[in-house]
Amino acid sequence: MWAPEQSAFLHVLLLFGLCIAVTCSGAMDGVWTELGYEHYAERPLAWLPRCLAMPANSLVNLGYVALGAHWLRREAAGGDCYHKDAFAWMVLAYGPVQWARIASQSQRPAVLDQWLTLPIFAWVSVWAAYLLQGQEDGKSRRLSSALAVEAASIASYGLALLHRRGFEVALGCHIATAVRAGLAAQRRLGDAVSHRYLLLAVASCFGFVVLKLLDLPLADLDPGLGLLSGPLSGHFWSKLCDLLQIHYSLCFLQHLAGRKILKLK
Repeated sequence: MWAPEQSAFLHVLLLFGLCIAVTCSGAMDGVWTELGYEHYAERPLAWLPRCLAMPANSLVNLGYVALGAHWLRREAAGGDCYHKDAFAWMVLAYGPVQWARIASQSQRPAVLDQWLTLPIFAWVSVWAAYLLQGQEDGKSRRLSSALAVEAASIASYGLALLHRRGFEVALGCHIATAVRAGLAAQRRLGDAVSHRYLLLAVASCFGFVVLKLLDLPLADLDPGLGLLSGPLSGHFWSKLCDLLQIHYSLCFLQHLAGRKILKLK
């Protein structure tokens, strides 16, 4: 049998590997994506290498690697390494994918950047559902449920092939489902600490969405302070909000996992 941390790595490798294989096959080349530096408020610097042409939006992706590595080293509440490590591996792997999109401004990295966002959001619902399950639910049933949710999440990206805004619809549904799952878990297992983590995660998610959508308009409104234009654009700040929402989501779910163990004793 695989150790929990090994299972988490293999499952993420299989999940992301499937998305990468399908993308590389050209099956998703028809998806509409925003390509080109004109879609970003941060202006590229010609004297830098392509991988750092937009230094702020490039280097911020190291945050995903660092955050994922940090949570991989953290002890799991209640000994549940699998859910924590799977989340952390997904976050760690997402950083290089998004950096590849920023650096290349090409279709397939852009597709992967969008597509892999969905199962990361879906994992919040998977973990919250696991916390709400009783002891009578067997391990195989829990695993089957998790795989079914992640499979549905991956399949939902097919909406992007059907409509130009299909990805935004899928992402909106994932965000709403994750918030709903978090609220359900809070009602059953939460306390004041988890309530604070949940509020911080939702607020960070709001910042992630709004700052990314308003990247260019906010740069036009920036009164020359350089806080929403130049390197420190709305897109850059949205990535910081994304890192915060991931961190607080992990804090929230880890705290609830610890409370569940205490309730079972």
